[in-house]
Amino acid sequence: MRKAFISPTKYIQGEGALNDLGVYVGLFGKSALLIAHKDDAARVKTQLDHTAAQNEISFVASDFRGECSRQEVARLTEVAAKANCDVVIGLGGGKAIDTAKCVANSIKPVIICPTIAATDAPTSSSAVLYTEDGAFDDYAYFVSNPNVILVDTAVIAMAPARFLVSGMGDALSTYFEARSCQRAFARVNASGHERPAAAGTLTAMALAKLCYETLLEDGLKAKLSCESNAVTPALENIIETNILLSGLGFESGGLAAAHAVHNGLTVLEEAHHCFHGEKVAFGTIVHLVLENAPMEEIRTVIDFCKTIGLPTSLKDLGVLEVTKEKIMAVAKNSTAEGESIYNMPFPVTVDSVYAAILTADKLGSVL
Repeated sequence: MRKAFISPTKYIQGEGALNDLGVYVGLFGKSALLIAHKDDAARVKTQLDHTAAQNEISFVASDFRGECSRQEVARLTEVAAKANCDVVIGLGGGKAIDTAKCVANSIKPVIICPTIAATDAPTSSSAVLYTEDGAFDDYAYFVSNPNVILVDTAVIAMAPARFLVSGMGDALSTYFEARSCQRAFARVNASGHERPAAAGTLTAMALAKLCYETLLEDGLKAKLSCESNAVTPALENIIETNILLSGLGFESGGLAAAHAVHNGLTVLEEAHHCFHGEKVAFGTIVHLVLENAPMEEIRTVIDFCKTIGLPTSLKDLGVLEVTKEKIMAVAKNSTAEGESIYNMPFPVTVDSVYAAILTADKLGSVL
């Protein structure tokens, strides 16, 4: 059986890590295109100025416009070329990070510096493209993962705790989706989209399981630490879980129902205010109902979500009026052609997903 595993080249995490950014830029050259929202760049200006001076490197401003669109990628690719940049840096949240990956596109080295731990995007070899007005456009896939991931935990500790909690919601699905993919011998992202299909490795499964175990052990402590803007061992562990363990787990372990249900929930306007990981958390409960997981496991997941403030019901997502039409629309969107829900180790239908969503909603409301 063909198996595949992929990962970034370097992952560095710790308080003050951003002060060493110039060291890693220096591995590739002397100038870097800095793709960051102006507010994110302003938050860490002291660190950027210090590391540039200490390491005799320069940052080329990008005036990032905030959207990972084809037009913005084309504009910034031209900026990087004209300035003869040696490396591309993505600093901030998911859209700046994904834009940097698109601009580098496996031609230039790319360094990722997340300022929040809301998703596992920093480590992945893919990106999400949007239109100029923010609507979903397409996915982009790259030959390799980022060259360097540099995570300053002191910076992440200063961000609102909701971002960290959302990242835990995204990470929560990792083990259960990898487990389903393992049982189904499903294709994983690490295969590459133009290459022969490959299943996940034992390594990926072990990392996915560690991801889940760490969430249960340190999730609440990390949230409380972040609310206090304090870096503790628990916060360090959850930042690593949200970014690295979840990232390696989803790419090399696989996606299944939880993320497909997230995509289905995007048809509900009432849920548009929710973060990605918040919708994935509810999708994880639906995933477990769909596979008829043991009640003890479902209860553990729901208890965890409620403890740290993740949604466990449609009401929590803002859906106050639950109708057959709405839930059927979510189910149909979740089972669209090519969706990851078909990585489940049994046949999936619109009707079975519809039933699982309603049941998950009831369980999340009463437990």
